[in-house]
Amino acid sequence: MLQIRTADNSDYSDVRDFYYSLIDAMADAEYKPGWQKDIYPAQEFLISSIKSKELYIGEMDRQIVSCMVVNHKYNDGYKDIQWSVEVSDSELFVIHALGVNPMFSGKGIAKQMVQQVIKIAHENNIKTIRLDVLEGNTPAERAYIKIGFMYLDTIQMFYDDTGWTNYKLFEFIV
Repeated sequence: MLQIRTADNSDYSDVRDFYYSLIDAMADAEYKPGWQKDIYPAQEFLISSIKSKELYIGEMDRQIVSCMVVNHKYNDGYKDIQWSVEVSDSELFVIHALGVNPMFSGKGIAKQMVQQVIKIAHENNIKTIRLDVLEGNTPAERAYIKIGFMYLDTIQMFYDDTGWTNYKLFEFIV
């Protein structure tokens, strides 16, 4: 059974190793997130997310099988599209770096992680959850739509790991 919790400082090296192994495992995959070691997710991003209690770990039998960051921060490109609802930054969540160990794919891990975000959103009067997916990452796109996210637009955004690239933007109204 998946146990989801916020990471603490003692989890940093395990979280970093999880992302490293995920990046290695996805290197030859048909659909890739476009992540690169120490660029995205960057070590500083992971450390600050842990300190801010924004990094969540999904564990099975004490093994990290999934991680994600949930906060109110977003790429500047988010300002260029028409979202379904207008909210202040404090009224929205953005999901970043949601990854699942490929050995556990197809077991509903990502769905459970996102359902936890939805639960936390309800508890904190969050009105919307937003995220972006690298264009062409069809499994991620399908998974978010299946959970209830709406596809809104495809725009070019800059990230250190991908440069200027097309991203699909999704939103879930809480």
